[in-house]
Parts: sequence; C-alpha cells; structure tokens
Amino acid sequence: MASNMPAPEARFASERFGDDAPERTWEEWNPTEDSIRPVRGRHRVIKQRGGLARSSTVLGVGVIAAVGAGGIATAQDKPAVSISLPDAITDKLPDAKSLPGVGSLISDDSADSAAQANTAPLTAATTVADGGGSSAQGAGAGEALRARILQQAEQQQAEVDAEAKAAAETLAAEQAAAAAEKQQSAAEAKAAEEKRKAEEAARAKAEAERLAELAKSFALPTSSYTLTSTYGESGSMWSSGQHTGLDFAAPTGTPVKAVHGGTVKSAGWSGSYGYRIVLELDDGTEILYAHLSSMTASAGQKVTTGETIGRVGATGNVTGPHLHLEVHTAGGSGIDPMAWLRGKGLTV
Repeated sequence: MASNMPAPEARFASERFGDDAPERTWEEWNPTEDSIRPVRGRHRVIKQRGGLARSSTVLGVGVIAAVGAGGIATAQDKPAVSISLPDAITDKLPDAKSLPGVGSLISDDSADSAAQANTAPLTAATTVADGGGSSAQGAGAGEALRARILQQAEQQQAEVDAEAKAAAETLAAEQAAAAAEKQQSAAEAKAAEEKRKAEEAARAKAEAERLAELAKSFALPTSSYTLTSTYGESGSMWSSGQHTGLDFAAPTGTPVKAVHGGTVKSAGWSGSYGYRIVLELDDGTEILYAHLSSMTASAGQKVTTGETIGRVGATGNVTGPHLHLEVHTAGGSGIDPMAWLRGKGLTV
C-alpha cells in the first residue's frame, strides 16, 4: 500500500506549495472548542478525503496560531506530547505575524521571544497537560472552600460559645440577685423581728412602769393569806351554783384593808355574806368585803389606800374564817377579782 501512494512530503508540496500551485488567500482562523479539543492518546494526523481541515499544513498553521496567541492545547492527566512536521512543510510556513487575527496578538515587546519561537523547530512545540493548571486551580479552590468551611465552623462555634457564656452570665446574675434578695429578705425579717421584740419590750417596760406607779395607789385586801376558791368555780356551796368572788383564807381578826381610796357605800349584816362592807372607788367600781368578824368603817366614810376597814371572820354561810372579795363594775357586772387586782399592778 505504501508503494502506491506518493510520499507525504511530495504530496503536500504539490498540493499546497508547488511551483505551479496557484496563490491562495489566507482567511482569518478562529479557534473553537472542537478545533482545540484535547486529543486523547497519541497525536495522529489522519488523511481525510474531500477536505484539508485535518491536513498537516492546516494543523501546523493552527499550532503556530495557538502558540502565537498564547493558547495552550491541553490534555488532562496526560503527559506532554511532541508535535512534529516535515521540514519541507515547516520551511514554507508563513510568519505568524502575517496571519490574519494572530499578528495583532503578538506585541512588539515580545518580539525577541516571538523571533526565538519562530526560529525554533516546530518539533519543540508541545502540549501542556491540563491537569497541572486545573489541578492547581482545583487545589486552590478546594483549599479556599475548606478554609471558608472552617471559618464558618469557627464562627458558629464562637457564636455558640458566646451564647453559652451569655446564658451562664445571665444565670449567675439571676442566682446572685436571688441570693441577694433572699439575704435582704432575711435581713429585713431579722430587723423586723428585732424591731417587734424591741417594741414589745418597750411596751412591757412601759406597762410595768405604769403598773408600778399604779400599784402605789392600790393595795392587797389582806395579808398572810391562802387562796382557796377562785372566781367562776362551780359547786353546791354557792346559791348561784358558781363562786362569784375570790377567797383569801386567813386567821380570824386579820386586818382587811381598802384596796384603793374611796367611799364606804354600805357596812352591815347581809345574810349569807355575814358582815359586809361595800367600798365605792372614784371611777364607780365597787369592792365587796364579806364574812367579816368586825367592821371598823361605816357608811359614807372616806378611806385611803391600805386603810383598815374591818377584820377577817367566819360570819354568814362559810366553812371557815376567810375574806370573800368581789369586784363589780360601775354598771353592776361582776368581774374576776384576781385579774382586776393584777391589772392594778398587784401580785396576788
């Protein structure tokens, strides 16, 4: 098969650059995605009948144009592959600057480098593996994405930490406020209790002073006594069914005294009371002395506190010598003599 086909150099020369070949006009060549698509594997120039799109001449011009314009044919993840052309073709290739749309891309500043590139054999022109640039760019983008993700994670963690710190500070402040409030409440309660006790003590002291002063004007009805019956006791010995006074058991003849200054309202015999004296005080209170053995004061007589007005006896309805003492208000109601005497500062 090889013997029937002319040599590639003679064929290309006769078709493109022979002496008798007509002059062709070069058109502007714009690289497209299809024309610069990465070639997988070895570069092979396959003869295509009916067209020159993939002929060696057009391929060489495309390589020069791509190199002159700064374009780089890439093959991802493939090593650099050399592209070689026959010397008969390379000697007759036009200058890259004369190509439409290519010469303007080559600046005067890079004239030396362009001249050097033009003088260099095309066998030195190689494709650059796309994997390097893409890998570098991908690695850079990956690192940038990783850094961005880490930055976002750190920012989110910082926000979480800030929220946790703020919550802890708020909780601590609330606990401190609650403790302070509790302490203040305890202090206020303690102060209020101390104040109450102080007021009670002051009132008790004032009352004691009042009673002590009042006691100077009151006196117990008798001395050397024993309390035998109190006010309100129940029993068949009393006609009303209840005891209406306070009994001071004492020997017969023991002096009976006026508990306070007043006027003797009545003095004489009074049935079951025996000999009885009724002393009316200035405020209308009546003090009744019963079962007396004798009376030393008479009706209408003015007496003073502690003055003897009679003596203990056993007259009337009694079981033994004693002084029966009753206290009636100005309205005539009977009250407990013991409570009344203690209200006047006397110890019964």
